[in-house]
Amino acid sequence: MSEENKNTPNPNQNKLNIELPDNIAEGIYSNLAIVSHSNTEFIFDYIRLLPGVRKARVKSRIVMSPVHAKRLMRVLVGNIKKYEAENGAIKDLDQQQNVPPINFGGPPPGEA
Repeated sequence: MSEENKNTPNPNQNKLNIELPDNIAEGIYSNLAIVSHSNTEFIFDYIRLLPGVRKARVKSRIVMSPVHAKRLMRVLVGNIKKYEAENGAIKDLDQQQNVPPINFGGPPPGEA
């Protein structure tokens, strides 16, 4: 192997093989997310609210470090910009009626 080939990065070296099991591939529908945090982690609780039902259950909880939460925010902002460029502005639900308050029944914001 030449000296040049030894120093050339292999493009396959940084690939990440991610598996998506069938039971997770279907996904879990959520129409409400509650985000709370401590000094070491962010907690994302995903909830499904049904019309006329005042009780809801957390369907999924994701816990991540502040660094990864910030990376998620950047990726989400970028994807929303791309979506809106293709499909038009997303209407903000907070401006519509019959939307429950974000902090109902959960921990106070900012606490884990």
